[in-house]
Amino acid sequence: MSEFTVTGRFKNRDGFAEFETTIDAENENVAREHALSQLGSQHGLKRTQIDLEEVSER
Repeated sequence: MSEFTVTGRFKNRDGFAEFETTIDAENENVAREHALSQLGSQHGLKRTQIDLEEVSER
């Protein structure tokens, strides 16, 4: 497994909040899906409220 850094922003009640998270995944697509799932679960967001700007391998 590789380690990926996912950056972006999500919608909250004050506008948008920036985030950066590190995820262990097999490839970039799996890292994207895991980031969307994790942020949606933690903050009660739908996938359309999350904007992934960059996914890079560490």
